[in-house]
Amino acid sequence: MNHLAQSNPLPSTEREAGFTLLELLVVLAILGLLAAVVAPKVIGYLGGARTKTASIQIKDIATSLELYRVNAGRYPNQQEGLSALVKAPPGDVSWTGPYLGSPSALVDPWTRPYRYTNPGKHGEFDVYSLGADDREGGSGEDKDVGSW
Repeated sequence: MNHLAQSNPLPSTEREAGFTLLELLVVLAILGLLAAVVAPKVIGYLGGARTKTASIQIKDIATSLELYRVNAGRYPNQQEGLSALVKAPPGDVSWTGPYLGSPSALVDPWTRPYRYTNPGKHGEFDVYSLGADDREGGSGEDKDVGSW
């Protein structure tokens, strides 16, 4: 009997420890399938979040423009632009800002400055972003977002 115990030196629990190559491949395949299904949804949510963020930021800028108009009696002209909400334009004695906390509030979620036209096509002024593609039109994340 002593001879049989020596021919099989590892207890049964140590022989069965670890994963087989097949088990690892099955787990990797399952993870790959999950990533293929979930990743497009997550990317879609991120794109929608940027568009919603731009819409909220544009509303904040429009509110700041209204405050500027209350103090100055006018909206910033095209040359003064949106930077007039952060820093006083030269010679503007009625400026009581800043109307926005920092210049970064004038940058869209795609890291481009918001566009401003005065007079606007859609109202007294237009504040807008052209979306991810930085071109007019588009849908999804490429959709234009504006104050109108």
